[in-house]
Amino acid sequence: MANNFELVGEIRNDVGKGASRRLRRADKVPAIMYGAGKPPVNVVFDHHKVMNQLRHEAFFSRILDIRIGSETEKAILRDVQRHASKPRIQHLDFQRVSATEKLHMHVPLHFINEDIAPGVKIGGGLVSHLMSDVEIACLPANLPEYIEVDVSALGIGDVIHLSGLKLPAGVEIPALAHEDGEHDQPVVTVYIPRAVVETEAALVVEAAAGAPAAAGAEAEKKGGDAD
Repeated sequence: MANNFELVGEIRNDVGKGASRRLRRADKVPAIMYGAGKPPVNVVFDHHKVMNQLRHEAFFSRILDIRIGSETEKAILRDVQRHASKPRIQHLDFQRVSATEKLHMHVPLHFINEDIAPGVKIGGGLVSHLMSDVEIACLPANLPEYIEVDVSALGIGDVIHLSGLKLPAGVEIPALAHEDGEHDQPVVTVYIPRAVVETEAALVVEAAAGAPAAAGAEAEKKGGDAD
């Protein structure tokens, strides 16, 4: 993994709605960190630095270094509360991680080789992403930044389901633990756009309607020649 993400914060003792409003006016972001058998800790971060980190997709699915004073802890981002109408972060939730406890996280899906899929290159179809991320379970050491989905073999109407994803070692998809098969959701498919289908159907109808007229004209011509 190319980037290590670190956030530097401070313990905040002044809590409550009023205190949080004062922090936000001072360009700070209130947050909480919990988990790993330790008590929750209220912390605060610089808003500008948080915004810079949130621009990276990997920040949402990576194990982060949270440095408070002289101590650095490993954690994952669990929740981001944003302002309803402004580009402002209202609150952050972090969960500490333990090397021996499995994480349940949503990681993004990266689709590759769309342009060489037979359904696209030969069939003129389009790729439809039915999911943008997937929930996985794994130990922190096995946490992937994303799951790659290769669609190079898809033809028109073909589908890749959750069970068809190639997962890194030590990673599993909890939804597939259900034996009923109903949770094996489709991830990506290749389809013919509706406009193309309707155009082709119209051409077929037009050709079918024109065939009797052409046959009648030909018969009339032959009749004229006989006279």
